[in-house]
Amino acid sequence: MIGKKTALVLLLVGAAVGARAQVPRPAAPKVDVQTLDYRLEPRRIAENTWVIEGAVDDFSRANGCNIINTAFIATKEGVLVINTGPSRLYGEQQRRAIEKVTQQPVLRVLNLNLHPDYFLGNAAWSDKPTQALKGSIDGMKAEGAAYEDNLYRICGDWMRGTQATPAQEVIQPQTIRLGGHLLELRRMHGHTADDLVVIDQTTGVLFAGGLVFADRVPTTPHADPEAWLASLQVLKQWQDDGLFKWVVPSHGPVHEGSRGMEQTSDWLQWLVALMRNSAEKGIDLSELQRTRIPERFAGWAAQPAEFNRSLAQWYPRYEQQALSKPK
Repeated sequence: MIGKKTALVLLLVGAAVGARAQVPRPAAPKVDVQTLDYRLEPRRIAENTWVIEGAVDDFSRANGCNIINTAFIATKEGVLVINTGPSRLYGEQQRRAIEKVTQQPVLRVLNLNLHPDYFLGNAAWSDKPTQALKGSIDGMKAEGAAYEDNLYRICGDWMRGTQATPAQEVIQPQTIRLGGHLLELRRMHGHTADDLVVIDQTTGVLFAGGLVFADRVPTTPHADPEAWLASLQVLKQWQDDGLFKWVVPSHGPVHEGSRGMEQTSDWLQWLVALMRNSAEKGIDLSELQRTRIPERFAGWAAQPAEFNRSLAQWYPRYEQQALSKPK
């Protein structure tokens, strides 16, 4: 069972796709802190497919704790919503933003994993089926109160009225046909114990959840690095097999190709090697935290906060392994 202590690591240790690939990604809308307006602007990235982009950053009051990409597929048969954001207010404004695009009914709402910005907006969708993998729902129930407390501390008034509302229904990996779209829902793991990914084979769009980060340091409070790297290899193989072309990460810009997968894999491999080698040399955590970040990572968002969080969470494990080796 995932514990509340683990949830605290997430927040306390540090504080189209366009028709052509060269079309630049617009910056996420600047929130209005005075009126608590997220200024959500759906962007059409493929047929019937919109993404609402969050800031490529860390949680803060200045961005309303909106650092996640949510999405929806709006067809003549109904709408599928992916992730509900960091607060009840976000969920309410998300509903209004979707209603400006389509009047078709929302048929289901998916939460791709247990992290707070994937599901804390669920309360605004209580009249619709909210669904997630069983492990994610168990985690939401176990850690939801801790998520609430910490995001209230960080984001203040943005969180008014927010109460952690886990997904109502367990969803199994399956194939969904919706308005001409063939959607593959698949269970993976590594970023968390239950990572739901959605592949729209009709448009070639992958909704990768937290398995893929782009231009941002990955978060790791529930991660298993070896399993995560294995899942990234599977995603890359699916891409090579032609199952998708475009990637919608939960954090970072929508992009074509393998850039986000390669960045995430590169970071995890570097970090694991750093910790393993440092533990074998007897370097302590405080010294390790002064490590110079390689230039290829230095410009990514949420640096060095996520680096320090990951070290605080993972490094004791590598120290223990080093101490357990026969002399």
